[in-house]
Amino acid sequence: MIRIDGTMGEGGGQVLRSSLSLSLLTGKPVQLTRIRAGRERPGLRFQHRMAVEAAARVGRARVEGVRVGAQELRFEPGAVCPGGYDFDIGTAGAVGLVLQTVLLPLALAAGRSTLTVIGGTHVPYSPSFHYLDWHWRVLLGHLGVRFELDMPFAGFYPPGGGELRARIPGDSEVGPAQWTDRGRLLHVRGLSAVALLPEEIAERQRARALRGLEHLDCPVAIAVESMPARSPGTVLALLAEFEHTQACFFALGARGKRAERVADEAVQDLVAFLATGAAVDRWAADQLLLPLAFANGASVLRTAEVTLHLLTQAELIPMFLPVRIRVDGTLGEPGTVRVLPRASAQRE
Repeated sequence: MIRIDGTMGEGGGQVLRSSLSLSLLTGKPVQLTRIRAGRERPGLRFQHRMAVEAAARVGRARVEGVRVGAQELRFEPGAVCPGGYDFDIGTAGAVGLVLQTVLLPLALAAGRSTLTVIGGTHVPYSPSFHYLDWHWRVLLGHLGVRFELDMPFAGFYPPGGGELRARIPGDSEVGPAQWTDRGRLLHVRGLSAVALLPEEIAERQRARALRGLEHLDCPVAIAVESMPARSPGTVLALLAEFEHTQACFFALGARGKRAERVADEAVQDLVAFLATGAAVDRWAADQLLLPLAFANGASVLRTAEVTLHLLTQAELIPMFLPVRIRVDGTLGEPGTVRVLPRASAQRE
């Protein structure tokens, strides 16, 4: 039984979700204590409970402590079973975080799976659908982990009601990544979208973003779209594609938040990333560690920022696996990440 203190590192839901994923992938039972103990509302929230329930169904696990507010959890996995799964968070909890909990276990399993998650597709403090589809899915595809995503309905905070669907072929084999040089910036494409709101808001977001990016020496194109949804909201997403890598940034609207501010947030994140010279954005870096720990070779990433989430993953993963993860760099600054799975570490 692997014992995890939920306050380690960033001390939030990431510790829970990654522990569940690793338990499914390794077959090792895990006990978590003090889950999100330092948060304003400690313990499991609705989206965390759904991540546990999703992992339990996918892995035929025995679980103790699955209730909202619980700070202790015992998870004993069985075999990962490909198949069709439907999960409804019941709130605007992030559908992408539930997906990320079970995606890799299902992708490495022998058989096809489909997954539907209902909740928030564009909510604060989590990857939006467009980040997942345009960026996370593509990066994992380069590693050999292939799947498809679509979004019949968007879901914004607080009502939610969005729907994410995933088709996972299974039988994936993870390859290593050597992403230290991004190469020349080729172009930037984006989307300015509204749901159940006037399209004029999306036009303002687009116009402001184009002005903020007009200094770039590459083509920039931003589409405008009205998304089907069960709750109102706005998003501006930007994808920068380089010769060797890519990076994605987005910002969300909110009640009382001007369209121009939404655009500025996404543009500022992209411009700040360009100034670092890094190959991997700060959000993708920690999300890549888990699949790279199962790669058939050593990996090296140059990230725009060493984050607490990255350091947490680097500490947590070796508790389950014979893998060496080294992060060179100062918290809040660019850094280099090296991942050496067992076979690679033995050759060192």
